[in-house]
Amino acid sequence: MLFNSIEYLIFLPIVFVLYWLFKSSYKNQNVLLLIASYVFYGWWDYRFLSLIIFSSFLDYYVGQKIEAAQIKKNKQRWLLVSLCSNLGLLGVFKYYNFFADSFASTMSSIGWQVNDLTLNIILPVGISFYTFQTLSYSIDIYREKIKSCNDIVAFFTFVSLFPQLVAGPIERASNLIPQIESKRSLNINLLKTGIFQIFIGLFRKVAIADNLGVYVDSAYANYDIHNGTTLLVATVFYAFQIYFDFSGYSDIAIGSAKLFGFNFNRNFNFPYFSRTLTEFWRRWHMSLSFWLRDYLYISLGGNRKGIVITYRNLMLTMLLGGLWHGSSWNFVIWGGIHGLFLSIEKYTFSALKIKTFNGFGYIYTFIVVLIAWVFFRAVDFDTAWSIISKWFTLDFGSLFIGDSNAFVNASLLMLLGLLIDLRIFRSNTPLEEYGSKFNIVRLSFIVSVIIIMLCLFYSTAENFIYFQF
Repeated sequence: MLFNSIEYLIFLPIVFVLYWLFKSSYKNQNVLLLIASYVFYGWWDYRFLSLIIFSSFLDYYVGQKIEAAQIKKNKQRWLLVSLCSNLGLLGVFKYYNFFADSFASTMSSIGWQVNDLTLNIILPVGISFYTFQTLSYSIDIYREKIKSCNDIVAFFTFVSLFPQLVAGPIERASNLIPQIESKRSLNINLLKTGIFQIFIGLFRKVAIADNLGVYVDSAYANYDIHNGTTLLVATVFYAFQIYFDFSGYSDIAIGSAKLFGFNFNRNFNFPYFSRTLTEFWRRWHMSLSFWLRDYLYISLGGNRKGIVITYRNLMLTMLLGGLWHGSSWNFVIWGGIHGLFLSIEKYTFSALKIKTFNGFGYIYTFIVVLIAWVFFRAVDFDTAWSIISKWFTLDFGSLFIGDSNAFVNASLLMLLGLLIDLRIFRSNTPLEEYGSKFNIVRLSFIVSVIIIMLCLFYSTAENFIYFQF
């Protein structure tokens, strides 16, 4: 079920009304949320439910075993069960065919032919997100940061809570489980900010991202006939398409959760207003960035074992972070580019004894991010390299190869989105709090959004980009 679909606009109010009818018992509310979450997830394919239920049972049991173990080695063994089981499932469904194809290609390059090793399997929606969420639960218990959850319904709800189930934010057990295990009350201020954030998210996705995607998809699908100028414009559009698409998803997820009395952590903080790549990663997909920092980078040793090991850990974290996004060498290259420049930044800041760059940093950061996005968006390395190569043969005389109407629509909507972002950014007020007071300006804006939604929902709902990860 897509957030930007008629089905969700029917599903959400029904669950909301039923949920608050059970306000006298938060446990009954949890049961309702669990059922609703399984309906929401099973809307794509009910067979996927078996995996998320298995992961939930596994980590619920393992969490209790880790906490009960008196000897550290026994704790480690149970943690290993969680790591191997969860990462094993993720590896089979997401990466098996990728590595099988890579192995076959490598053998073919040296003259050895192997039989087809790939399997006919479907990648379950959201498996990367809920796998990381359950892993963080087991690891935090092992590190004695949290206690295991003894309420099985509450834990299953934590794993599958529908607003964040498919593409995050990746919520920590320390933040979400205490909210699930406590009584919630209908908070009018939370309700208003939630509705406001849902509308903002829909506007970002349906009005901005999907229109940018029309131009981007056309240019990248026919990159061989387009010139460098068109491909550069398409890549700039893609940079903002994926931002408005994923931040829009996060807004709808966070806003939806507020309707039920939950506070999710922030996932985006205006990342393109960053002066360094380090700052960019503190603002982009924050729940994943902090997960990689806390559970991978720090586990590898962080910056505690000398400068060389620090750079190694940084590169490994970003390479694996790239691979997390998809089973393709392009994603690994994308992560490698970020890892390389993050390492260069770290060395530069240390050598010059500075913490950030001046105004030029905005341009530098966007250029690095833009180049990396080519590998993220292109279907393979050859396509990405061909697109970047064409940038050096810019032809401003033929900018509008393709659909000029799509270019104009996308440009105007992107500009509108950036102006809204800039307004909120300069106000130094988080978007989560921006809609707490409905004055006439904000009310007029929301009415405009509703009108736009009514017009745009006649078209087919488009998947969110991060659903594929």
